[in-house]
Amino acid sequence: MSFAAAILIVGKIIERVIPDPGKAAEAKNQLVELAVNGELDELAQRAVVINTEATGESWLQRNWRPIVMLVFTGLIVARWLGWSAPDLSEAVELKLFSIVQIGIGGYIASRGIEKVADKIRR
Repeated sequence: MSFAAAILIVGKIIERVIPDPGKAAEAKNQLVELAVNGELDELAQRAVVINTEATGESWLQRNWRPIVMLVFTGLIVARWLGWSAPDLSEAVELKLFSIVQIGIGGYIASRGIEKVADKIRR
């Protein structure tokens, strides 16, 4: 996928996710800044790695990320139910929660990009 195509796809996602035109325009401007700074290229490279893993031959290669997310989610739920180690600090809990939030956010964004990409291809 070219740089311009990636920006167009993400721009369409921004329009769908952010209904306020002003805020959507601000998000698009931040996207362009990322592209100019080269950060978008790094994100695109990460997406290629994830896509390669997701389409790999090994079951473990395809599923290790979801398994890790399920384990972290299970740790958070166990803590809420009082089933975790008593000396687990609040900082560790917050780190686990952040990882789960980032993972879920990344999954939702990647699914959105896939759907928009399919529509653009057609």
